[in-house]
Amino acid sequence: MQNFSIDDQKYMARALNLARRGEGSTSPNPMVGAVVVKDGEIIGEGYHQQYGGPHAEVFALEAAGEAARGAEIYVTLEPCSHYGKTPPCAQKVIDSGIKRAVIAMVDPNPEVAGRGIEMLKEAGIEVEVGLFQEKAEVLNEIFLKYIQSEYPFVYLKKAQTLDGYIATSTGDSKWITNSKARLEGHKLRHRVDAIMVGIGTVLADDPSLTARLEDKNGIDPLRIILDPLLDIPLDAKIINQQSEAETLIICADDFPPARASTILTKKKKLMEKEQVQLLSFKAENDDYFELREILKTLHQRKISSLLVEGGARLSHTFLQEDLVDKFYYFIAPKIYGGSDGIASFCGSGPKMMSAAVELKITEQKNLGDNILLIGERKNTQS
Repeated sequence: MQNFSIDDQKYMARALNLARRGEGSTSPNPMVGAVVVKDGEIIGEGYHQQYGGPHAEVFALEAAGEAARGAEIYVTLEPCSHYGKTPPCAQKVIDSGIKRAVIAMVDPNPEVAGRGIEMLKEAGIEVEVGLFQEKAEVLNEIFLKYIQSEYPFVYLKKAQTLDGYIATSTGDSKWITNSKARLEGHKLRHRVDAIMVGIGTVLADDPSLTARLEDKNGIDPLRIILDPLLDIPLDAKIINQQSEAETLIICADDFPPARASTILTKKKKLMEKEQVQLLSFKAENDDYFELREILKTLHQRKISSLLVEGGARLSHTFLQEDLVDKFYYFIAPKIYGGSDGIASFCGSGPKMMSAAVELKITEQKNLGDNILLIGERKNTQS
């Protein structure tokens, strides 16, 4: 990394903090923050507030006004160089008379990919790249995966006892974790575009799958239910509650003859409900979907991030097929103490412990007497 000054680091840190304010609102675009500085003073700042709206540089430069001429700009992502939902920000920076631009990371979007930086340099602006690059990449891990692959970024969340159980033998799980841990889980829901569960979770818990934050301003994600044979009750909360978010039910494209008539009748009733969509996929043995095909379809629908909150079986499938980008483990200081409960995963595991999935823990949080471990799979091949 280049030798950036203490002031450079201070202003870029401010830009990164600003960028986080757009969390949950900018997808599938990245979160971006910008700070304009002149004579050691911040004269303008801004962040990308919502998809389709002005970019961070525009807010910052308009706040600075004419004072931006001869100033420096700190931005967490390379200014765009193309016309999309908004005009190119690189040209806005040039027209504002900025003399120096410090950029955390190059935009991986093929429509930009260094061209914004070249525009600035060709206009005579001093450009430096790489300050807090790793932090900027973590900030926009969802965007990076979305741009560079055909899948959304997948989070897998687990709330469990010390001995690895997510529910009792009766299916009861309220509540394993404390209120601080549950709030952290709702923040994760607010961050993502969609949340996925299997029909088993719906039948057992009748969940809302909404983002309930302290300030009541959580953005509900698209709720996705894997329900091959449309076993969802017509009075389930998830398809009847008031929410701006839709519910997407993924069902089989063919049904057993003995149940076909009943299922098709229910399908018609579900399609009459507002905020409910149905999507059909081929299901093997009436209960197994090809998850990669579903993820590709979600990506095509501009779903850039997915939170898997399903039960033991769905979690096992995502784990075994190596589809998880980041794991969120909420652990409570409780011991179920039996062998008849519902474990975090169900299904066959490896025969040797050396073949167990190993995680690199990237962050650890103490949430009262609960612990949150955030990690990613080591040596992922997918």
